[in-house]
Amino acid sequence: MVLSENKFMMSSSPHIRSKTTSANIMQIVTAALLPAAAFGVYNFGLPALIMLISTTASAVLTELIYQKLMHKKVTVNDFSAVVTGLLLGLNMPSSAPWWMGALGSVFGILVVKQLFGGLGQNIMNPALGARCFLLISFTGQMTTFIYDGVSGPTPLAVLKSGGTVDTMSMLIGKIPGTIGETSVFAIMLGAVILILTGVIDLRIPGTYLATFAVFVGIFGHFQNPDIGFFDPQYITAHLCGGGIMLGAWFMATDYVTSPITKRGQIVYGMLLGILTGLFRLFGGSAEGVSYAIIISNLLVPLIERVTLPKPFGKGGEK
Repeated sequence: MVLSENKFMMSSSPHIRSKTTSANIMQIVTAALLPAAAFGVYNFGLPALIMLISTTASAVLTELIYQKLMHKKVTVNDFSAVVTGLLLGLNMPSSAPWWMGALGSVFGILVVKQLFGGLGQNIMNPALGARCFLLISFTGQMTTFIYDGVSGPTPLAVLKSGGTVDTMSMLIGKIPGTIGETSVFAIMLGAVILILTGVIDLRIPGTYLATFAVFVGIFGHFQNPDIGFFDPQYITAHLCGGGIMLGAWFMATDYVTSPITKRGQIVYGMLLGILTGLFRLFGGSAEGVSYAIIISNLLVPLIERVTLPKPFGKGGEK
């Protein structure tokens, strides 16, 4: 009997590898965020540009300095810090001082990301963790919005008080709000880039937005009796207002903090939609996207545990 002398190298999974790297993905996400960033600068002027530069530069410098001091591999070239800083800047009001955005970036990179082990180990989205930190620490400045030189309520605040809004202005973005959340058109342009390049699919954002629309359609009447069930204008206004579009396409889909299982992604999207609806309609604030995503991020391990497919040949009836 002749034995073959061929030797096979065995390694742990995964055995199928892609040429796409984390840096490639982050660069695509950065490019997809540019339409919203450009419109934010156009809409709010120089203060918006200064804020975006402040948050992005602070995020990159914080990661660089921390990794140098801790004698770790420097990973700023993977663009993850750029994405975190840019996302935080887009979630900031242009009227906030630049140092506040810088402080948020330091918190997001240092506390939420690096102290948990760096990219791939953080338990929540660093940009949203930083925004919630700033909302708690500087509530007044983080909820003051100036548009065209005048301080006024956001469309969501008007809706919550029982008023009416112009949904076309919300689609275009000529409304008060954070730097990157106002223009649905600009956000959707970036979302199309993410979908066409295969960075994301429709499972999480589609489930999120559909669940939220159903929730608002049913329970909007209880929050405002003048609104009928499934009022199209009311639902559209909620979908176009606040950070739900930016959150659904760019933050809820974060690879690290969202489920990897297909069923888990559906459950995750439904949870996001329900939590956002609860916070918006029945909470003390007109918004709720940031807290909804962070809470859902923390529940991802549980979601994956209950939705993980059973290995072939196991789990059957005995």
